[in-house]
Amino acid sequence: MPLNDRDRALLDFESRHPRHDAVKEEAVRTELAMTPARYYQLLGRVIDTADAAAYDALLVHRLRRLRDARERERAARAAIPTAAAR
Repeated sequence: MPLNDRDRALLDFESRHPRHDAVKEEAVRTELAMTPARYYQLLGRVIDTADAAAYDALLVHRLRRLRDARERERAARAAIPTAAAR
């Protein structure tokens, strides 16, 4: 499915604002007219498409690597038994 204008806007915005901070969150609200949670939800879906990788391969692969690393960290933390569970 080809990228629509919103998808391209998300990718372009992310390439201009790579850091996750309060300034970026405010820019998401003003420039894209959406909440940061919705922005990251949509961005996560867009980066899984081949069209997004064709549009900006470096950005998409970097975002996928970061997401995968966060998922591995969460899985590793969940696999560690807590003192209460022993």
